[in-house]
Amino acid sequence: MTNARPAQLLAQGMVLAVAAIALDACVPAIPGQQGDAPRAGAATGSTTEQVPPGHGSLRQDQFTVELRSGALRIKVTPLAEEVIRLAAPDTYRRLHRLAELWGPRARREAGDPEAELFLVSFFSYQPGVGYEPENLQLTHRGRQLAPRAIVPLTGGWGRERLRQQETQNAVYAFPAGIDYAIAFVVRYGLDRSDAWLQVIPLLDRERSRVRSMVRGPPGQ
Repeated sequence: MTNARPAQLLAQGMVLAVAAIALDACVPAIPGQQGDAPRAGAATGSTTEQVPPGHGSLRQDQFTVELRSGALRIKVTPLAEEVIRLAAPDTYRRLHRLAELWGPRARREAGDPEAELFLVSFFSYQPGVGYEPENLQLTHRGRQLAPRAIVPLTGGWGRERLRQQETQNAVYAFPAGIDYAIAFVVRYGLDRSDAWLQVIPLLDRERSRVRSMVRGPPGQ
């Protein structure tokens, strides 16, 4: 009889523990929290060493590829950490937060935990201009890359038609393995832009500047 009370308490504790685990499994994860954390800094096909954030000076437009297709203006911005860490601090925080909030969902829908994330915007100079989100593709290392998932950020994305001076935004997930130190081409239908070729040396210079600033003058 002396062991009955401890055994009863142990059994009750096990029941409570199992119940807690079951309850926790029913609670949906919130994007950006531990357990559904983004992989914005995950390893990709790039061999470029990352610099610490908060020291860059680039504007978003400086590492954005812009493409014109008729009355459409399309902007494509990589959300890879090795790129956005070279942005000015406020720009870095905004883009990093974007990847943090929407990257996990985009990668889940793509079925690829290492998928490359891009912020894509469609803007119209004329009223009633249609656009085809899936028609935006990348060419990299001789491969044609189609988006594996598209997560809309703006409410009118699904109608695929723009009013004059309207912008629609989404986060795209492309196949993993893009090396941002190698040129890629943005394509939309028959239109294309290889502007990333001019962005690469800009990123290299800014990366060197940040490294020098972080390390400090020789002898320190």
